[in-house]
Amino acid sequence: MTNRCLAVTALLRSLVIEAAGGSRDGLKVGFIYVGPVGDYGWSYAHDQGRKYLEHHMPDVKTTFVESVPEGADAERVLTQLARSGHRVIFATSYGYTGAVLKVAEQFPEVIFMHCSGHQRRPNVGTYFGRMYQASYLSGMVAGKMTRKQLIGYVAPMPIPEVIRIANAFALGARAVNPGTNVHVVWTNAWYDPATESEAASSLIDIGADVLATQSDSPAPVQMAERRGAYGVGYNSDAGKFAPGRHLVSAVWQWGPYYVDAVKRVRDGNWKSVDDWWPITSEIVGLSAFGPAVPDTVKKLVDQHKQELSAGRFDVFWGPINDQTGKARIVAGDKPADEALLRMNWFVEGVIGTLPR
Repeated sequence: MTNRCLAVTALLRSLVIEAAGGSRDGLKVGFIYVGPVGDYGWSYAHDQGRKYLEHHMPDVKTTFVESVPEGADAERVLTQLARSGHRVIFATSYGYTGAVLKVAEQFPEVIFMHCSGHQRRPNVGTYFGRMYQASYLSGMVAGKMTRKQLIGYVAPMPIPEVIRIANAFALGARAVNPGTNVHVVWTNAWYDPATESEAASSLIDIGADVLATQSDSPAPVQMAERRGAYGVGYNSDAGKFAPGRHLVSAVWQWGPYYVDAVKRVRDGNWKSVDDWWPITSEIVGLSAFGPAVPDTVKKLVDQHKQELSAGRFDVFWGPINDQTGKARIVAGDKPADEALLRMNWFVEGVIGTLPR
C-alpha cells in the first residue's frame, strides 16, 4: 500500500472516531482535496477558504481530507464524510465527478458541491470562479515582459478548465504583444514539483524567457528565478518563492464563496445551480506585482480589469481563431458558459497538443 493510501486510510479512521464520539453541535462541513494543503497551490488555496469559513461562521465545524486520489479513494472518503454527519461536502477537484455523483445518490439528504464540475443533481451543485478573467490579465503582464516573444506554460491535466485558463492567458499576452507564442507542456499530474521543474527548465532551454504555470506548486516560478527568466504564478501568491523574478500570480480566494454557500444551506435557500463567480466577486484576482513590473504595465492591467468588471468586454468575445487559424468564435459572438465549460481547443498562438 502506498504512503498516500495509508494516509487516506488513517484519515478515514479518524472520521469514524469523530462520528462516534465527537461533538454534534453546529453544522458540519467537509472538504476533500486532491493535493496536500502545504502545496501552496490549489489545495492550499481551498484550505485557506475553509479556514476563512470557520473564522466567519464559528458555529460551523469543518473537516478536511487531503491528498485524495481521483477514483475509488475519493468515493470512500466522500462516503465516510456523509456517514459521519457532514451536511455539506465540498469536492474540490474536477476528477471527483464520478465519485460525487455516485455518493450523492446514496445520501440525498447531504448537499454536495463539486468544484469545476458541470454535472448537477438535486443535491449536487457546481461552483467555480471565472479564473480565465484573471489569467487574461496575468497574460498581459507576461506579454509585456517577454523579449523573445516565447512564453513557457506548465500545465497539469488536459481538461476544459485548464485549457480555458491557458487560452485566456495566451489571449492576454497576444493582446499586448501580437507576435507572442505560448508553449504549453503537460505534466499530467496536479501536484508533482519534480516534473513541474523539469518542464519549466525544458521550456527555458527552447528559448522561453517568461514561465507561467497552472500546476499546484510554485516549482516552475522557482525554476524561472534560478535560471534568469520571469515567472507568473497560479493559485496563490508565488512572490515569496521568487522574490526577484516573480511578475504576478493569478490567485484564488475561496473564503467568501464558502461562507455564502454554507449560509444558503443553513438558511434553507440552497438550490442546485452552476455557480460561476466573476472577477468582481474577488474569488479570482491578481497578487501584488513583482518588483520588475513597470508602473505603465500595472496601469494597463488595472484599466483592463476595470473594463472586465464593468462588462464592457470579456475574454472570449469573438473573433477568436484556434491554433490552426480556423475561426472558432466569430466577430460579435459571446459564447455561452456551456461552451466555455467544455472548451477542448487551443487559441491561435498556443503551441502544444491536446489528446484526441
